[in-house]
Amino acid sequence: MWFKKGKEIRKAAINRKTNEVDIKGEFIIDGRGKAKVVTGFEPLNHLLTLFAFHGLFNLNLKAKGDLPHHIIEDIGIALGKAFKEALGDKAGINRYGTFSMTMDKVVVEVNIDISGRPVLHRQVSANNKVKVDTILANETFDDTSFTSRDTEEFLEAFTQHAGLSLVYNIKSGEGDLHHLLEALFKAMGKALDQATQIDPRREGIPSTKGIID
Repeated sequence: MWFKKGKEIRKAAINRKTNEVDIKGEFIIDGRGKAKVVTGFEPLNHLLTLFAFHGLFNLNLKAKGDLPHHIIEDIGIALGKAFKEALGDKAGINRYGTFSMTMDKVVVEVNIDISGRPVLHRQVSANNKVKVDTILANETFDDTSFTSRDTEEFLEAFTQHAGLSLVYNIKSGEGDLHHLLEALFKAMGKALDQATQIDPRREGIPSTKGIID
C-alpha cells in the first residue's frame, strides 16, 4: 500500500460498464504524473495525459465502446466518479485552485472549486474573441474529427460527477484548437492539484457548512 506523509494515498478504481461502453482503470490523486490512457481518440489520450502529468496524478484508463459520443461522455462520468471517491470526505483539502497556462500565444485560466455543486462555464475574454469563437466552433484537433464540442461533453460529465465548479477563461487565443485545448487541460491539472492538496492548518471540511456533498 502506498502512503504519503504518513497518510494513505488517495486513489480509486475507474470502472464503468454499460451496454454501450466498457471503461476500466485507476485514478490516484497523490501520484507522480504518470499516465497510460487508451480511449480510441488520440487527442483525448493526449489531453488526459497532459492533465495527469501537470496535476501530478497517476491515471491508468482504458475505454472502448460503440459511438464516440457515448465513449467520450462516459469517460468523463467514470473519471469524475473516481475523482470524487478518491477525495473521500475532503477533510483538510485546499478546496480552491486557479492556474493560468501559457502556450505560445495562447493563455487559458482555469478556476476550480471542489464545491459539491457542479458548474461548468467557459468565458472568452481575448481581444480576438471572434477568432477564438470561430476556432471553437469550426476547427478540429489537428487532422482528426475531435472538436471543442467533444471537450465540452467530456468536461460537463467530469465536473457533474466529480462535484466541481470549473470556470475557464480563454484570455488570449492566437493559435489553433490544439493549443487552446492543451493549455486548458494543463491548467486544469495544475488547478486541481492545488485544490486537492492538504493544508496542515485546516481541521475538518473546508466549508462553514461542515459538509461538501
